[in-house]
Amino acid sequence: MHDVRRIDVMENIHDENDRIAADINADMTKKNVFAVNVMGAPGAGKTSALKWLIREMKGLNSYVIEGDIESDIDTRALRALGVNAFQINTFGACHLDAPMIHDSARNLSFDEGGVLFIENIGNLVCPAEFNIGEHIKLLVCSVTEGCDKPYKYPLAFEKADIILLNKTDLLPLLDFDGDFFMKGLRALNKDAPVFRVSGKTGEGYEAAAAWIAAEAKKIRSPLDNF
Repeated sequence: MHDVRRIDVMENIHDENDRIAADINADMTKKNVFAVNVMGAPGAGKTSALKWLIREMKGLNSYVIEGDIESDIDTRALRALGVNAFQINTFGACHLDAPMIHDSARNLSFDEGGVLFIENIGNLVCPAEFNIGEHIKLLVCSVTEGCDKPYKYPLAFEKADIILLNKTDLLPLLDFDGDFFMKGLRALNKDAPVFRVSGKTGEGYEAAAAWIAAEAKKIRSPLDNF
């Protein structure tokens, strides 16, 4: 009986979360804002990826909702670069959810449309389980994490719409089996583009930003242009 009740409660939580997420997605679409759920393990380089992507998205307005368990270090760094960013601290929760995004989005002005990056909590498990109103999920993983991550954390790779393989400038120093990595990834996800990038040099981010910008245009009215 205890197991049945626990399952019922979790189903109710997911149902309510998905309802709010659908409302967020519809509202963002109406405002011509393309929402990107940025997932990845701690230290994968999510915030560095945002800095490069925003830099490369010339002509596109960018907004950030930054999720962390504690601190606002990354939000302050983004604001110092002129990025319109808002901080969420979960104080222990391992992921962002739709109600958090619903409340936080009120603190950002989306009058001109653009791209909203939502940096989720550093975690390869929970963030992949919850929709937060995004149009796409972006997964940042790094070569320093090892080539076995698709096998150990399949859901994040399965649900990703775009994958950034980060810190590739370190490949000469590592024993990273790229073929093994891609075999595991493609067994889970045959379609998501994979961009090899470097947060240190910026390599690969121009192409990744162009892909996101092209996807963002699909939600806009034919009469609108970035």
